[in-house]
Parts: sequence; C-alpha cells; structure tokens
Amino acid sequence: MAKYPIYLELSNRRTVVIGGGTVALRKTQSLVEAGARVTVIAEHVPANMESAFNLPDVKLVISTYRKDYLVGAVLCIAATNDMGVNKQVYADCQELEILCNVVDQPELCDFYVPAVVKRGNLQIAIGTDGNCPAYAGHVRKKLEELFTETHGRFVEELEKVRRHIIVEIPNPDHRKILLGDLASDESFEYFSAYGSDQWHRHCRERMHKIQQD
Repeated sequence: MAKYPIYLELSNRRTVVIGGGTVALRKTQSLVEAGARVTVIAEHVPANMESAFNLPDVKLVISTYRKDYLVGAVLCIAATNDMGVNKQVYADCQELEILCNVVDQPELCDFYVPAVVKRGNLQIAIGTDGNCPAYAGHVRKKLEELFTETHGRFVEELEKVRRHIIVEIPNPDHRKILLGDLASDESFEYFSAYGSDQWHRHCRERMHKIQQD
C-alpha cells in the first residue's frame, strides 16, 4: 500500500534515538538539523565517537534501553545491532503510539526516511516504500546534478514575491496565474541569467501588468 508522504515539523519536539554507533549518529544529526530535541540511549558509545554526539539539544544517556525513555517523544529511531532490542522498541512505540523507525527493518517501521536533495529551502525527498534505499540514493545523486544552489536561492526569492502578491493582487485567479508564471522554468532561467535584483524588477512589471488587465 502506498505511504502518505509528509514533511514533519520537529522544531523543539522531543525525539529518541536508540543506539550509539555510526548509524545512530547519522540519524541524530539529521534530527538536530530539523530542530528536534534528541535523547540518545546507548549501552556503549565508542570512545572516538562520544564527542560527535555533543550537539545542540542532544542528551546522551549511557544505559540499557527502557520503555520509560520513550515517554513524551514524538518519534523514535532504533539503530542498534541487537534485533531483540529493536523489536522491543518497536513494540513499546506501538503501545505508546509513538512513530517508530527500526533501521533496515521496513516491517518494523511506521515511517521511512527518504533520500533528500537539499538546496536551501528547496527539499526533494525520494522514497521507495522502504524496498530499496540504495536506489533512492542513486536517484538523489542524479537530482543533485540537476538542482543547484541557485534553485534554492530562487525559492527564497519566490517566497518574498509571493508575500507581496498575496497582499497586492486581490483576485485569486490572477494570483494563481502570476505565481505559476513566476515559478516556471523560464522565470528561473531569467533569475539565473540576470540575478535577483533584475528578476524582482521583472516580477514587479508582471504584477503591474496583471493588475491592469
């Protein structure tokens, strides 16, 4: 069955990572980048990795896993090499109604973590329903060649123009047409060729023209 794709707001929300290895560290770093508060539960963390977990809003707890560590969490990622522990984490999350992802075990996942292309505020997520993360990574590399940092800057400038359009163009049909035009490939090429200032002048001309129609 197809999954429901979402972007989850995790700013200042409590999350839990079970495990202290390289995979757990990678998952922790991703959650921190999303603004989450992360509690990491690990029986052992290699000495050369302890400092890597010293991140903003990360609490590292050296302990065996207990269910009470999950209380108050929005989601949990289990990344241990002990399948018994991973299965117990999943079972406890189901009881507590906490979203759970057990790394490399799609049958023990409420959600899958996609491969992501990030260009500023532009994010492109690629998923395979957990069937083949390696292929999602392959597609990501191809998209990284197509979408550049310029696309990310374009999205930022589009948002500025969009706010003006919402205020200044009362007709919803006109707003839809104008936003579609300014988000087109042709508009991006203009932005890329002439820069932000000239593109904004172009946008103002388009706004003025549609107001006169």
